[in-house]
Amino acid sequence: MTHPRWFAYTAVSLLVPALMEGAEPLPDGEFLKVAMTGGSVVAGKLIFTDQRTACSQCHSVDGTASRIGPDLYAAGDKFARADLAQSILDPSSSIMTGYATTILENRKGERFQGILRSRTDEVLVLGQVGGVDLRIARSEVVKEETGAVSLMPPGLHSKLSPAEFRDLVAYLESLRQPETKVVQEAGTPPEIPVLSQQVAFEPVLGMKEKFHKPVWFGGHPTVQGGYLIAEKSKGTIALLERVDGEEVISPFVNILDEIYVANDEGLLGVALHPGFAENGRYFMMHETMTGQQRGMAVVERVASSDRRTDSGRPTRSILRWNIDTLFHHGGGLEFGPDGFLYIGMGDGGPQEDPEGKAQDLSRFEGSLLRIDVDREEEGRAYGIPGDNPFVTGDSKERRPEIFAYGLRQPWRFSFDPANGDLWVGDVGQNRFEEVCIVRSGENHGWNIQEGFSLFSTQYRTETTRYIPPVVAFLRKHGVSVTGGYVMRTDPQSSFHGVYICADYQSKKVWGITQKNRKLKVIRQIGTSPDRIVSFGRDAAGELYAVGYTKGVVYRVDLDEAKFE
Repeated sequence: MTHPRWFAYTAVSLLVPALMEGAEPLPDGEFLKVAMTGGSVVAGKLIFTDQRTACSQCHSVDGTASRIGPDLYAAGDKFARADLAQSILDPSSSIMTGYATTILENRKGERFQGILRSRTDEVLVLGQVGGVDLRIARSEVVKEETGAVSLMPPGLHSKLSPAEFRDLVAYLESLRQPETKVVQEAGTPPEIPVLSQQVAFEPVLGMKEKFHKPVWFGGHPTVQGGYLIAEKSKGTIALLERVDGEEVISPFVNILDEIYVANDEGLLGVALHPGFAENGRYFMMHETMTGQQRGMAVVERVASSDRRTDSGRPTRSILRWNIDTLFHHGGGLEFGPDGFLYIGMGDGGPQEDPEGKAQDLSRFEGSLLRIDVDREEEGRAYGIPGDNPFVTGDSKERRPEIFAYGLRQPWRFSFDPANGDLWVGDVGQNRFEEVCIVRSGENHGWNIQEGFSLFSTQYRTETTRYIPPVVAFLRKHGVSVTGGYVMRTDPQSSFHGVYICADYQSKKVWGITQKNRKLKVIRQIGTSPDRIVSFGRDAAGELYAVGYTKGVVYRVDLDEAKFE
């Protein structure tokens, strides 16, 4: 859910053709209307490779992501036909995460733009239209910014007749993920049965005033019937209550002046200390920007004595580190049953993790961290748990904070209260979304594996064991997983022991059971009214879903549904 990919899967800019001149186009509405049905896939494939569009120069369709634009592998599984058409008509309306234009200015005042391919201490590499990479010494860069306009110029459809546009959309819709015998046998179900009676989503908060890009929600430990909600771009947490049946929203804290906010960046995660009722301590994870350097921070603040608002004391910095790009920063914070703080870190981009950061134990990216915030040691604002897996050896080569690694974008994770299993929703690259159960010291495979399949051999070692997920979702099921919770509120419920999670784009909600980390039963238990960016629970353990687009919090009502 940074879902991440924030939520980049809406009318995504899928095509990046070369800029061409042409006649004044017909109204966009006419093209959209024509493209909704029919069309020739064969003719559309020819248009895809036609010099008028040059689509194939910038896009692969086989999952290799070998071109400058987004790989269109399984595009028809990922997106509705209307979204595919709209992405051509208005390519800058919502640019896919990882494909925003990076603009660099050097000491001479020259400006260069492209898709950020990689970044080191010495050089920045920008991919450009035509497959050429531009290398710029980092020491020469004086300014870096993210453009709001796609590299794909507007007006592609004006080069086509409405019938040709329909054919092109038909071809894109035909791009589906193949189902192989290996995939089906390895925990990737080709079909997911739907419950005959699905769970309901009852809107409970945000009805009076919609929340703006909410990303985290949970019950307040000491305010009876109270909740807390974090809004990403506002940098705020609010206290929510119902007084005489009316929804009341009270400010809790505002740290907007301490964070960096952009499309995918802002306040991402919140965790209340297990002793919050006594000590008022709570923690947040957010982006930072110092000069031209992006970064991430985990910080601590303290609530007021009545715990209804922040105390006003200064923010205490717990952990800070630099990041390379504007996406895949993780954002999840959770206290485990052991009392330690777990921190979810994405691979930090660029797409496909070309530097293998998720396999590099000297870096935080692509890992889950585990720290002790109740003590300080060796100049740190936190302690290292003695049983962390990498506490011995050179701390520069193996960061002692790391609990597990080989993750791409762990978007929301939680612990099963019955046995302590750590469930993680890990957002995939081109082919699969994953749900994993993570244990100490494990390598979960990115970017060697995606789902149960090989992704790359560049950083693979023969002596390393890569832990597969419990389940990997095909693209026709989802494209941006949001991790959830194992239900343990009612032993008599058919959902007792079922892990509930969702997909941000498709809005599908699933229930999963497992044995020995192997998929046992999976069902689609519902379809949410909005894109779920996060789940939350109240003091009684009841489950809530946070709708990112509509800004409404829903109670997940399991009463009438039966998991079987």
